[in-house]
Order: sequence, then C-alpha cells, then structure tokens
Amino acid sequence: MRHICVCLFLALLFNLPLSGQKIESLFVESAIKKLQHAREYTLQVANLMPEEKYAFTPSTQEMSFGAQLLHLSANLGWLSSSYIGAGKNPITKEDAKLVKKEEIIGILNKAYDFSLDILTKFDAQNLSDSVIFFAGPMNKMQIINLLNDHQTHHRAQILVYLRLQGIKPPNYIGW
Repeated sequence: MRHICVCLFLALLFNLPLSGQKIESLFVESAIKKLQHAREYTLQVANLMPEEKYAFTPSTQEMSFGAQLLHLSANLGWLSSSYIGAGKNPITKEDAKLVKKEEIIGILNKAYDFSLDILTKFDAQNLSDSVIFFAGPMNKMQIINLLNDHQTHHRAQILVYLRLQGIKPPNYIGW
C-alpha cells in the first residue's frame, strides 16, 4: 500500500509542471481570443459614431471620441512593445493628431494587429517574468491583464458618448 502511495505521489509531482504549462498556455490562448473579440467590438463601436461626431466630448475634462480611440491604440502598442514582447510601438505621437474617422480606425487596426502578433508569439513560460512598470514591479501576466483592462475602461467611456448622441451601442462581444 505504501508503495502505491509513493508511486501516486511521484506521478502527481512530476505531472505538476506539465499542468502549470497547460494553465499558462491556456491563459495566453484566452488572452488572444479576448483581444480578438475586443478588437471586433471596439471596431463596431468606432464605426457606429458618425465622422462629424469624432470630436465630441461630454465635458472639457474628457478626451474626444476619436482621442479615446487613439489613446486606446497607443496604449495597446506601448504595453505590447515595452512589456510583453519585442518590437517598436507602431503608433506614433503623430498618430495622436489624427481626426478623420477612417484614419483613426486604421490606427486602431494597426494597434490590434501589432498586439495580437506580439501575444501570438509570446512564450507562456514567461508569464511570471518581472518588468519594471511606472506603477511598480509587475509580471507579464499582469501586463496582459492590464492590456485588456485599459482598453475596456476607455471603450466603456465611449459607449456613453454613443448614448449621449442617441446611438445604441452594439451588443457586447465578450470571451
């Protein structure tokens, strides 16, 4: 009986790293799928707002609808290039000056393409790697979560902008 328990314990012990790898890979796969859905949903939102309303802001303290999308795009590129993978952020300071709907949607697509490419190439074994972040040390898993959280925050704001313009937002596309 003791021999069976020891064998079972050793089997479980040697299987744990494999289980951890599966969980890490599942996390990255889920993050990629979530980012793909976020892209689809964000583009639906961006396309609903008429071009002449891209400069709309509900108050002087808020960014305009278009500026929110550009900020979201720049952040996707920054977090992906600086903390998750290698490469140069494809969104430049010049892009922040764009005002035309078509151009802003082009930047949005460029940012999502870049971030999805970084995540697709990301090695799940590096999720626990530490990075120096302005808000304090974080690991790459936290940065990937932040990538999603930040875009959700700004997209939620522009959903309100749509409603203030009498436009019904699209149905949510989640996980």
